[in-house]
Amino acid sequence: MFIEGAANLSRHVKVVDALNVFPVPDGDTGTNMNLSITSGVKEVKQNIQDDASKVAASFAKGLLMGARGNSGVILSQLFRGFSKQVEGKAQITASDLAQAFERGVETAYKAVMKPVEGTILTVAKDAAKHSITLAKKHDDVIYIMEETLKEARASLKRTPDLLPVLKEVGVVDSGGQGLVYIYEGFLAVLKGEKLSDNPTSEELSMDNLVKIEHHNVQNYMATEDIEFGFCTEVMVRIDEEKTKKHPFVETEFKEELSEIGDSLLVVSDDDLIKVHIHAEQPGEVLTKAQRYGELINIKIENMREQHTHLLDETKEAYGQESHVKPNVKKKDKSEFGIVTVAMGEGIAKLFKSLGAGVVIEGGQTMNPSTEDIVNAIEEVHAEKVIILPNNGNIIMAAEQAAEVVSEKAVVVPSKTVPQGLAALLSFNPTQELEVNAGMMKDALTTVKSGQVTFAVRDTNIDGIDIKKNDFMGISEKKIVSSGANVLEVTKDLLTKMLDDESEIVTLLQGEDASNDQTEMLVSYLEEKHPDVEVDVHVGNQPLYSYIVSVE
Repeated sequence: MFIEGAANLSRHVKVVDALNVFPVPDGDTGTNMNLSITSGVKEVKQNIQDDASKVAASFAKGLLMGARGNSGVILSQLFRGFSKQVEGKAQITASDLAQAFERGVETAYKAVMKPVEGTILTVAKDAAKHSITLAKKHDDVIYIMEETLKEARASLKRTPDLLPVLKEVGVVDSGGQGLVYIYEGFLAVLKGEKLSDNPTSEELSMDNLVKIEHHNVQNYMATEDIEFGFCTEVMVRIDEEKTKKHPFVETEFKEELSEIGDSLLVVSDDDLIKVHIHAEQPGEVLTKAQRYGELINIKIENMREQHTHLLDETKEAYGQESHVKPNVKKKDKSEFGIVTVAMGEGIAKLFKSLGAGVVIEGGQTMNPSTEDIVNAIEEVHAEKVIILPNNGNIIMAAEQAAEVVSEKAVVVPSKTVPQGLAALLSFNPTQELEVNAGMMKDALTTVKSGQVTFAVRDTNIDGIDIKKNDFMGISEKKIVSSGANVLEVTKDLLTKMLDDESEIVTLLQGEDASNDQTEMLVSYLEEKHPDVEVDVHVGNQPLYSYIVSVE
């Protein structure tokens, strides 16, 4: 059931994405639900057992670890409750199935700070309530699943009556539609049927509806009207020593986070805390979460950028202008703005996802001028500006720019991209400019930086013979490895950078490195350093095959 439910959702990801309008029209509900449920299925396939409770527990665990976005986290909670209800039951009856759906709904509602009706929550609740009623009179599992799906579809059709924005743009709730696709897969397996990969007439009509209405779904809101711009997700591995100083109370933590964002979800068990929130300052969320343990699986996305991209796609696809009239009033300056320098599209996106307002293209061999940085300070449109040069050769130009602008501007002298990322993660918008600058400077010392690049001539440095076009591994400013094979040089660099205190390695893959090479490096680290967490991003930076951060 779980495998086919996931497969059926996967067939319809684009439809679910296209329906996405609430809470922010960023077009990723289907993608998030699909990635989440795929993680659950992966865990099930690794733990195949002839025991319903153990299969459900594996599915719930995988979903929790892979949950992305509002819809993904809610989906993980629906099946977390489902799993708890069938605990200890090798086989389940029709009544057990109905009760499991109901327990899942109860668990999901508790996880959401401010449940909104007309969403996936409503569809799950209505379907579960219907199945509980019928299970008192019928003990046929297939009949209960048929009726559960039937009521889920009926509830989905009612969602526009509960959520005005859905009615305004003429669509049903995207998360609810995703759940219906999952339930369709459940029923097909129970009945021994195979769902067609080809859309039915009903699905074709839905697809047509999406094509007609898609521009409205994205355009009902102006990008600047998105109050909290960063979809922030983080998982915390609970640390007992930290929780002795700061005891974790889920309700209190929710209340605290609710003051700095919306679309809040907090779920926890004995070992982990999972947070999803739309916030304006994602660094503040990470700081609050870090009080309880080690941060893992961090994901931050700029929803304003996503929305703008979708508007551009819609305009190109349909030749239509946005229905939102441009706001000619000049926006007020924000309190803080962050300007940073980076080479590579992927690294630029990473900085923006962490809260950087403007990313200047530049770095080694591409040093931006003082004027470039001044223009960026003006573009970020803030009263207080923090500049992260991320290269020793850019610091002086950044300091000159900070002196000539009218805004309050300070330079945090980051000399590498890893230092810049570490500094940005320590930014706290509730503190004054000088305090932030001090904290961010302190953060520069918490990370080791490495790069793998190539030699432009034969040379010998620190006793290491280097041939032209050989790869060089550089730790901080010192060349520590050299050779013709980029993998061996990078492995040697990592070995020399890592020690017993190392906890996290971040690899930024350059434009001349391949995914296969990166996978080999990850496998190497997992084998040689199993206690170290590895985080990979495609940076697409020129010159450097890999940029390495060790914390």
